Amino acid sequence: GGFARAVAADQAHALLGFKGKISVVKQGNVPKCQLGVKKGNQSHRGRIIPWIPVRALDGYAGTDNPAMYLSRRQWVTAMATLPLLQGTRAAGRQLEVFDEVWHDASRQRGMPVKVRWPDAAVFTGMRPVVLFSHGLGGTTDGGEVWGKAWAEAGFVVVHLQHPGSDLPALRNVTDTFADKAALRRAASPAQLLARLRDVSFALDEIGRRQTSGQTRWRDLRPDRVGMSGHSFGAHTTSGMAGQRYPGFEGVNEPRLAAFVAFSPSPPIAGDAGHAFSRLARPLLSITGTLDSDVAGTGATPERRMAVFDALPVGHKAHLVLAHADHMTFGGQTGRAMEIISRSPVTRELQPSHHALVASVTTDWWRDTLAGDTSAHARLASPGGLAAGDRWQRG
Repeated sequence: GGFARAVAADQAHALLGFKGKISVVKQGNVPKCQLGVKKGNQSHRGRIIPWIPVRALDGYAGTDNPAMYLSRRQWVTAMATLPLLQGTRAAGRQLEVFDEVWHDASRQRGMPVKVRWPDAAVFTGMRPVVLFSHGLGGTTDGGEVWGKAWAEAGFVVVHLQHPGSDLPALRNVTDTFADKAALRRAASPAQLLARLRDVSFALDEIGRRQTSGQTRWRDLRPDRVGMSGHSFGAHTTSGMAGQRYPGFEGVNEPRLAAFVAFSPSPPIAGDAGHAFSRLARPLLSITGTLDSDVAGTGATPERRMAVFDALPVGHKAHLVLAHADHMTFGGQTGRAMEIISRSPVTRELQPSHHALVASVTTDWWRDTLAGDTSAHARLASPGGLAAGDRWQRG
């Protein structure tokens, strides 16, 4: 009925923080949500999405409206299925994706990359860039969920694939992710160093294409590059941010302006505060209460959460999601998520976890790479956090 639709619209306005029109409509007997956002003199209507059925509150249950009230997390999930990100067009984006192999002649090394370009009709001017580094045994498909969200928000996203610690390399040494000894051997210090060099090479290649005036690339901002990665890619990210290692001072790449580390870990040995003491640029660490050990390195959810406390005070943030496990943060869906044993509740919450992470990380890049004051304000208290979730800044 009309009352239920008004309540639903009010909830979405409060959670998502925009002034556009939200309505609840029916297609046949199936309730749907419809969202329209008005920008300036032009109205953009989001596509109709399926309603998420939930138990109605006591006193309001009825055969005509079994899903009148949605939880905060379910609203975020529903809204995230729309191609909507604040400050951008809601529908009709033309995102282009290119698979390439970049060749580092100095190392005789070919590195597969996947480049996501935002809609040129919507996003004009100089564009920030975000790099993503996959976890052990990954490919350029790693971080797909995040990459799509960031590209829809106007960022050029480059997914890196690291030969030697990618899926083809892992298949050469084991046929199962249960072989932790093989995983540890594949995630060697030599492979971490190769990954760090891959990132430096990628920055060189992006800069070369930008300064030579290549089509598309000439509009990039080489001084506003973000670095992100999952698991072994989080190690790669912190290494590029300046992490110190026993016998190696690290990289501390000045061309990188901000960072997101999905499922990070503190050093296995030594003082974490010393290892992270140079990580003073904006860094967001993301983990979950079930984000446990995958490769037999002793990682626990508690150790991953401890990364935030070990970072220097000033420009850091921390997101912890209840019931999220290690694969939650790989940014993929389908069979790629099932390489480890997962709990039913984690699988059930994965769409809402993905929606929330995509929203928070997009605002993180908007704030740190684009100077978006609205995104900065939203990050003071992100919407959609559920019971047991945690958000910290410091």
